[in-house]
Amino acid sequence: MQTWNPEQYATHARFVSDLGQPLLELLAPRAGERVLDVGCGDGALTERLVAAGCRVVGIDNSAAQVRAARARGIDARVADAAALDFDREFDAVFSNAVLHWITRPDAVLAGIRRALAPGGRLVAELGGHGCVAAVREALGIALDRRGIDAEGCDPWYFPTAAEYRARLEEHGFAVDTIELFPRATRLPSDLTDWLQTFAQPFLAAVPAPERPAVCAEVRRRLEPQLRGGDGTWVADYVRLRVAARNLRRAACDAGASSERRPPTRPPGRGAAARGGAR
Repeated sequence: MQTWNPEQYATHARFVSDLGQPLLELLAPRAGERVLDVGCGDGALTERLVAAGCRVVGIDNSAAQVRAARARGIDARVADAAALDFDREFDAVFSNAVLHWITRPDAVLAGIRRALAPGGRLVAELGGHGCVAAVREALGIALDRRGIDAEGCDPWYFPTAAEYRARLEEHGFAVDTIELFPRATRLPSDLTDWLQTFAQPFLAAVPAPERPAVCAEVRRRLEPQLRGGDGTWVADYVRLRVAARNLRRAACDAGASSERRPPTRPPGRGAAARGGAR
């Protein structure tokens, strides 16, 4: 199970919010707008929405992160992004580096659409197909050597642009932009710290005394690929960035015939089983 520690996150994962500025620019927040931040974490990026004059509600499934966000003065609430209960309350939904943690993408998109006012917009960035493929492969090898099914431990959903566009359209969104792009990301500390911060579901499958050995094995395998001559580790991130609008019109909502039927296909993990993270 993945858990979040605000202090650990601030030390080893602050790059997540630091790299969120282009997504904020895509959102182009306006003063007075009602914005829902899905997966607000400790609120470091959410603060910028508040500074822009938006009326912001942040949600996160980590009570510890929500407490940290509230300490910044943010209206943050513990909630499951796959079970949102808002109804046409927001002009925009914003989400940075969160949606790939939720393997029920249809439930997430259905809740986001319900939360948006007619014509409201969704601006999000998540891990995309191929994200941290080298890390996932190394973890898979280490676990497989110990007789553990790494695929069953995988907490991530990394879709292709085509797959995610189809899901958005099935849920009544018009996609304005969607882009899958590599973003090699310099880590602020050792790869082991990244593994302990982001890859907990893989490590939890191993008895506690063996976890340092797994981290060391993964580190040795990846050092030639992901560690530069200056000693800095660079994770092989791939991002999927999207801007879309809720097509629902207030006048049409009274008639069930105007609503698209929800997709019936089961949520997937993306095209690659090993191919991650906030």
